[in-house]
Amino acid sequence: MVIRVAIADDQELVRAGLRGIIEAEPDIQVIGEASDGESAVALAFRERPDVFLMDVRMPGLDGIQATEQIVATLALTRVLVLTTFDLDENVYRAVKAGAAGFLLKDLPAEELVAAIRHAARGSGALLAPAVTRRLVERFAQRRPPTKASVRVADELTARELEVLRLVASGLSNGEIALELHVSGTTVKTHVARVLMKLGLRDRVQAVVVAYESGLVTPGAQD
Repeated sequence: MVIRVAIADDQELVRAGLRGIIEAEPDIQVIGEASDGESAVALAFRERPDVFLMDVRMPGLDGIQATEQIVATLALTRVLVLTTFDLDENVYRAVKAGAAGFLLKDLPAEELVAAIRHAARGSGALLAPAVTRRLVERFAQRRPPTKASVRVADELTARELEVLRLVASGLSNGEIALELHVSGTTVKTHVARVLMKLGLRDRVQAVVVAYESGLVTPGAQD
């Protein structure tokens, strides 16, 4: 199956570079480009790509707003945010908006291709655990318990809360299974239930909720 990719960036040179890398792969094709957020949303709705590479800073409708609109409507399109800085508040906002992960613009070509394939499969978070934690710890809202924290505690069982904590610490399903002495299938079921009960799209959003609800606190992980 060919993975259909769209690109949004206000710099033509960046778009050309990304297209060149992607089109060198036999199983991935670029189905369209956009230079601003409004065009990106229109392109997504028209072509329904499997993966959308989205620049954060664009004129008019920015990448965050575009991501929100795309994610809200197209459940099967995975948005990967492109950024120059890995600790960018705008990137954090994009992840909260539903982006599947973020990629630095200077990453090696093979890592870009691997991330696109990974996103197309919809398999887990794309953010490396250390990067996830640094991003969320820096920008998560640090406020007293709110309705969000109460909701998390009320909606989840004790085991599901434990699984969510471990997901937020960056552990994979396999690592969580070893930690809890259960099967990988059991962990997968728990993660799916956590996402469903909290109305979350993926593990990335689960990490954000774990921090913002106070379930996990900045600096608490090893």
